[in-house]
Order: sequence, then structure tokens, then C-alpha cells
Amino acid sequence: MDIQVAWFCLIFPLIGVLVTPLLARAGYTAMGYGAVLFSFLAAVCTLLLLPLLFAPETLPLEVTYTWLETPIRVGFGVLLDPLSIIVANVVAVISFFIMVYCLGYMEPKPSTMRFWMLMNAFIGSMLLLVLANNLVFTFVGWKLVGVCSYGLIGFHYRDEEKYWIGGPPPYKMDRPSACGLKALVVTGVGDMLMLGGILIMYHYSGTLDIMQLYRTAPEWIPRMAAVPGMVVLVSVLLIAGPVGKSAQFPLHEWLPEAMAGPSPVSALIHAATMVKSGVFLVARLIPIFYYGYWVAGSPEAMHFFTVVAWVGAITAFLAASQGLVALELKKALAFSTVSQIGYMMLALGVSGFSQGLLVSGYTAGVFHLMSHAMFKACLFLCAGTVIHTAHSIYLHDMGALRKYMPVTWIVMGLAALSLMGVPPLPGFWSKDAVLLACLESRHLALFAVAAAAVVCTSFYTVRFMGMIFHGRASGHIREQEKHHAHLGEGHRSQTFACTALAVGIVAFGLFGLRAEHLLHELFAGNLATTLALPTREPGGAFPHLLVPLLSVLCVLAGAVPAYLFYVAGKWDMESLFARSTLMQRVHCFLWERWYIDRFYNWFFVRGAVRLAAFVADVCEAALDIVVHRKMPRAIGTGGNALIELVRADATDLTHNIAYVLAMAVVFIAAVLWWL
Repeated sequence: MDIQVAWFCLIFPLIGVLVTPLLARAGYTAMGYGAVLFSFLAAVCTLLLLPLLFAPETLPLEVTYTWLETPIRVGFGVLLDPLSIIVANVVAVISFFIMVYCLGYMEPKPSTMRFWMLMNAFIGSMLLLVLANNLVFTFVGWKLVGVCSYGLIGFHYRDEEKYWIGGPPPYKMDRPSACGLKALVVTGVGDMLMLGGILIMYHYSGTLDIMQLYRTAPEWIPRMAAVPGMVVLVSVLLIAGPVGKSAQFPLHEWLPEAMAGPSPVSALIHAATMVKSGVFLVARLIPIFYYGYWVAGSPEAMHFFTVVAWVGAITAFLAASQGLVALELKKALAFSTVSQIGYMMLALGVSGFSQGLLVSGYTAGVFHLMSHAMFKACLFLCAGTVIHTAHSIYLHDMGALRKYMPVTWIVMGLAALSLMGVPPLPGFWSKDAVLLACLESRHLALFAVAAAAVVCTSFYTVRFMGMIFHGRASGHIREQEKHHAHLGEGHRSQTFACTALAVGIVAFGLFGLRAEHLLHELFAGNLATTLALPTREPGGAFPHLLVPLLSVLCVLAGAVPAYLFYVAGKWDMESLFARSTLMQRVHCFLWERWYIDRFYNWFFVRGAVRLAAFVADVCEAALDIVVHRKMPRAIGTGGNALIELVRADATDLTHNIAYVLAMAVVFIAAVLWWL
């Protein structure tokens, strides 16, 4: 019965895709509520799987139907284990509240039907990715998610100027169609590299079934490790997919531009679901490489954990520093998303540094995935309401909106406090679990980078909350007041969705420590028993009170100066910049996003254009001259000389033909001999 429920999780959103055009004939309201209904049914089905977590002896559950026999045998089925059940619930439940928000957000336009279809298709594809029991259909869901995100990011593909992002002028603006294409290309690079890693792994294992890969690891991992460098190659290739899909360094530059899509799209794809797919896949692969290093004795397997940990740490700090200067509200949240996913990757990476860290690091990464999905989805939905009210995407066009939007201020404030890591909200518990895993790994450099990212996170969070709701009203807001524009809360469906998520954040925070312990027990039993991995509890070298204390100090180090700058108004940022040349240079460096995006545009985009111009103007032009001018002329001259030679040596027509055929045979034989 549980397996059948899991199948329905996949089927309901996909049915919604097919039914939406039929419901559109009945009107916009019927279409919208019908699309939300199918996301609701998917959420109910995933919730029905939760009781399995309290009976861990029944897991994992899977059923497989043969889909392909030749040239390789591929099955199609679902896999229920603690990881897939938890992530499926995150995807389906958060997606349902986002769909409810869309009822009041989306306007009745002809393009709205396409929006509802893409949203349900995305939810179904994401659930396929999570619940599939083999890497073939995991990859199918992976690519479908990418295609749906391309359609949603570039939803305003006609590129009307009001939907452009970037700037403000004189800085360049980005068109939605170009933003969608950028996301598709950058994530596609990681996808193709990951596919190469999957195929190499199949070459050694002979299977792509996830549980079979775990069970047969003692047989195929030693064969792979016997080839020098092969485990490292497979590690890098497999990591490339999650790095691209989860917007981690160096493939992170697509996510800020993905904010060109509607705000619910940002909440769905870039806060709650798609960017979590990379974290999910890394968690799926951890048992394989953990076994390779700690049981099979392949030292190369440790590179998987080292790369994941350092990619996560670097991304966490890099993106958090860029959020310090962002002027677009959704872009500030996008940088925050990239940074927080870096924390998840960091936790999963350090889980392989010792046998005592496997369960705690694994738990910390998944726990932060859960808490982040809730508070970041809430932040993005509130941001959509704020942008609609302020009629601007820029923070400096807002200010003093608290009196107009008290509910949004409270709800968004709770989500922001959780993002900062203020106790007892869930962001505090999950972030501290990540920091504790780093500290227990004894990689103090990783811990220092993560702590620095906490300071940056606190600063930019207080900054955007202060610029939106506090201080003096901007000239833009005063202009809206003069013209009696709507300055207030959004549609009741928007307020309901945001409030429901805020209530969930508070409830999850109150039971956060207990939830963490439950996850720890679930993953300990699953990893040690089902996957037959040797694990042990950490030695407890560091007191558990040390990390919360350091965490709170880091939060205060970032929040206090930001409060004085952007809420209390006692410090003036403009005068500070005017006095300090160093601050101006640092600001420019961060505003240019460490010049990484500029380098990519110069090297890959403009480089490709320059290469194309070189090929067209130089290579093809020279080839055109040779083929169409010089070669025909040479052939004509040679043919005339041959005719004159034949006429001089023979007068009979038969002799001429024989002579020409003989010369042709000699020529062909010479060419074949040379080849």
C-alpha cells in the first residue's frame, strides 16, 4: 500500500499537467484551483508516507518494473527510505503552499495556463527525481526539472522591459529569455559531466539500481580502485551535476539571474526544491564513497568528501559576501540561497572525514535542507508581496513599509530570524549542527570560513529587512503615496500561504532539537544496518555548548552593525564610503560578484563569439577560396593539359578512351596506396 501511495505522489502532478488545458475552458478560477488540487493530492500522499519513519525496520521499500531489457536491463520503480521520504515531503508540502500563493499572485492572462502546467510538471519531475530507485530515472527527473526551470525562469520570454532584472541604470539589465537560457546552459554543463560519471560507474558495477549499487559495493569498488585515478575522476564527474543544479562554486552564477521568473517560481525552484536536488544526490552517493574509503581502503575515495566540503565552504562565504551589497530584493535572497546550500554541502562533505562523523554530518546536511526550505520559501513569497506593493524590485526604492504591511513584516521577520540562526527557530538548530560537524572534523579552516559566512548572513539579513520595513520612506514610496497607489498586504491567498509557512517555522523550531535527534536515529539505523556501513558515535571532543555560543556571537557580530546602519539609522553608510577608499574598492569587488560572472562572459560567451567570427572570416573564407576558386581552376588546367597530351599521342578515339581510363586507374591506385 505504501508503494502505491508513492506512485500516486508522482502521478497526481503529472495528471494536473494534462488536465489544466481542459480546466482552462471552464475559466481562470477553475484552472487555478484545479492545478492547486493536484499539488494538494501529491502533498497528502507524501504525508501518508511519514508513518514509515517511525517503523524504520520496514525500510527500505522498493518495487521495480522492467522497463528495458536490451542493450542493458533498466527497471523503473520507487525507493522509500528515510532520505527519499523526508525530501519528498519537503518538495510536495512546500510546493503546495507556493501553489496556494499563486492563486492570488498570478493574473488571468493567456500565459497563465502555461504557468500552471509548468509548475505541476516541475513538482512531478522533482518527485520522480527523489523517489526513483535507479540512476536512469533519477537522471530523467533531473533533466525534466531543468527543462521546467528553463520555462519558468524565462516565463516572460517576450522580454517586456518591466520584467527585466539587474541594474539599476546605468548598470546593465538582463532579459528573462537570456536568464532562462543561462540557467539551462550552465546547469547542462554539470548534467553532462554527471552523466559521464554515471556511465563509468555502470561500467564497473553492471547496475544502476541504487540499492544494488550499495549491496554490491564490495565487488565493484575494488575493481574501480584498481585503476589509478579512476575513483577521483568518477568523484569529480558525479559532483559536477549537483554543483551545477544546486548553484555551487564554480557553477553558481546562473542563480542570481534566475530571479527573472515570477516570485513563486523563485520560491519553488530556487528556495525549496530544485536547488535541493544536488544536495539530495550527494547524500545518495555518500554511502558508496564512504564504503570505498573506510572499508575498501581506497584513499582516492576521500577526494569525494574533500571536494564537496570545500566547494560548500567556499560557496557559503562567497555568496554571503555578495549578498552584503545586493540592491535587488530577490537577488539578495538568491545569494542567500546559494550560501545556505553551501552549508548543506559542507556538512555532507565532512561526514566522510571520520567514521564518527558519518551520521552527524549526514543528519546536519539533511536537517538544514528541511529548515531552509521552510524559511527561504517564506522569504521569497513575502518578497513577491513586497515587490508588488512597492512596484519596484530595488531595496533603495522601499523603506518604512512596516506601517502598510504589518502581517508581512511579522511573517518575513520570523523567516529572517531563522535565516540568521536566532534561537529557538529551526535555522539555529540546523546551522549549529553543521558548525558542530565542522568543528568535530578538526578542519578548523572549514569552520572559520563557515563562521565568517554566518557573520555576513546576519548583516545582509538585517540590512534588507531594515531597507524594506524601517527607516525613512524612499522617494519612490512617497511618490506612490501621492498618487494613492495600493500600499498594503497582498491577496488573502498570499497572506495565508506566508502565514502558514511562518507558523510551520515556529513549530519546527520549538521541536527542532527533538527532530534532529529523530533524524540522527533514523540515519544511524539506515546507514549502519541497511547499507552495512561501519559507523561509530563521535568522541565528543568539543562541548556542545561551545558551538551555540560561537554561533550567537557571530550572529551578533553581523546583526549589530547592520542594525545601527539600516534600522536605527545611527551610522551613515554613505559617509563611511566617502571617507574610506578601501570600503569603496571592497564594495566594487563584491558588486561585481568577485568578477567571476564577468570572466565567464568574457571567456565563454564573448570567446565563443570571437571564435565563431575567426572561423567564419579566416578559416571558412580561406577554404572557400581554395574549394570554389583555386581548385576548379587547377582541375580545369589539368584537364586541358591531359586532353592535349592525349591528342598528341593518339589519333584514334578508342586509343584516347583507353589511355584516359588507364591513367585514371593508375591515379586511383596511387591514392589508395597513399591512404
